[in-house]
Amino acid sequence: MLWPLSLVYAALFAVRGLFYRMGWLRTERVRVPVIVVGNVIAGGAGKTPVVMAVVRHLQARGIRVGVVSRGYGRRTDDCREVLGDSDPQDVGDEPALIHHATGVPVFVARQRIDAARALLERHPATQVIVSDDGLQHLALARDIEICVFDDRGIGNGWRLPAGPLREAWPRRCDLVLHSGSRPAFAGGHTATRTLANDALGSNGNRVSLASLAGKPLTALAAIARPEAFFEMLRARGLTLADVIALPDHFDFESWQRPSGKEQILVCTEKDAVKLWRKAPDALAVPLEFVPSAEFFAALDAKLSSLDGYQAA
Repeated sequence: MLWPLSLVYAALFAVRGLFYRMGWLRTERVRVPVIVVGNVIAGGAGKTPVVMAVVRHLQARGIRVGVVSRGYGRRTDDCREVLGDSDPQDVGDEPALIHHATGVPVFVARQRIDAARALLERHPATQVIVSDDGLQHLALARDIEICVFDDRGIGNGWRLPAGPLREAWPRRCDLVLHSGSRPAFAGGHTATRTLANDALGSNGNRVSLASLAGKPLTALAAIARPEAFFEMLRARGLTLADVIALPDHFDFESWQRPSGKEQILVCTEKDAVKLWRKAPDALAVPLEFVPSAEFFAALDAKLSSLDGYQAA
């Protein structure tokens, strides 16, 4: 029944693309290479762990990196830099996590081209910009596109709202990366996903997961697929007395800790940047996401081939 609506969606998407190709809508370029990490399927596909993995890889090569994002779910709509004391409600939970985890400059704006310009003005030594999401944001010219898929693959292969696709697949892109543990289709690069051996406290202390074994825990996740986090905790031998699954990007302003529950509270690293304000005793369990060596080799080759690009 939704298939006719998906044709309307596809037609509007095609017209928008035509406007950009004809120059009626402008695609603008900044002075450094731009790597866009995005997806064609609606909902979270694991883009933020990919962004952080790419950023850390470039940092290890001595390349000065910055990140731009729309800051989905934030209560502001201006262009601003994400700082160490920024309220995640003002900058978005994912940009706050990226800055906290990597230390690189991160800017958010409704239009990513505005964020990129502001980042380069404030941090002129930046050599590469990574865009968190934005595969369909054609106003910002990009040099490398990374399309991320989780275990859902392309679902039923139909466009929104009859299916999960924002745009048709296959489409042209430079690299395909499967972020899940069971890729739904062949082709592209893979990655390993494991939980870190230590959970992090709001005070910076580390608590080994092994020390939590046998203790009743309450696990909380406000991500696209909360059950995936719960399954990974159970796979590490942890006992989940309670699980709390909340909507992705949940703001926690209205959240109240269940009364009478004395279990240790564990959450995702993404949720911790907001949850710690309400529950400073919560332990964040980071995800260690490691793309294959072949993925990074392909990325390095594409980056090195760009005209005028010089690494550190």
